[in-house]
Amino acid sequence: MLRAGGKARDFPRGVKRGMLRGMRILPDFDDPTRNVLREAWDKLAPLPGGKALFSTFVGRMAPYTGSIGARIEALEVGRARVVMQDRGPLRNHLRSVHAIALANLAELAGNIALVYSLPPDARFIVSGMQLDYLKKARGPITGIGTCPLVASSARQAYEVHVSLQNTAGEEVTRAVLNTLVGPKRG
Repeated sequence: MLRAGGKARDFPRGVKRGMLRGMRILPDFDDPTRNVLREAWDKLAPLPGGKALFSTFVGRMAPYTGSIGARIEALEVGRARVVMQDRGPLRNHLRSVHAIALANLAELAGNIALVYSLPPDARFIVSGMQLDYLKKARGPITGIGTCPLVASSARQAYEVHVSLQNTAGEEVTRAVLNTLVGPKRG
């Protein structure tokens, strides 16, 4: 951050240097006893503005994912619903939503469904992705991610399925995320 006059400042306004030292603002995501994203959703979703705040939180954790400005609307074990508004920066030369923005939405919908469903001692990585673009995407697009129930953090591959739909409920893109689940470090 910058102060007036161009001097750098690395702490929030009104906070004195040293006040944040040793203070844990964010939880340890590698803690094998906690599913931090599930805890955050469960606490924030029922609150006014909580879903928007959670979506911003996810977008800050994964800035490229955050670039599409999607909002997580529903999240439960095995399923997520995420909505991406149609905006100019996400469009291609054909005036439809760009294929990569759709891929980004598919990855978010699938990953957030999976991470919510994981046991606390598990983590994951997407190892592959297949997308079928079925028709031009225009208007708000809803991503529905569904994943299998993951019972343990044992190293195993899973398929996560995502359907992207327009406001008429027509499927515009179908995706499969090949995902490897394994134990957290530490």
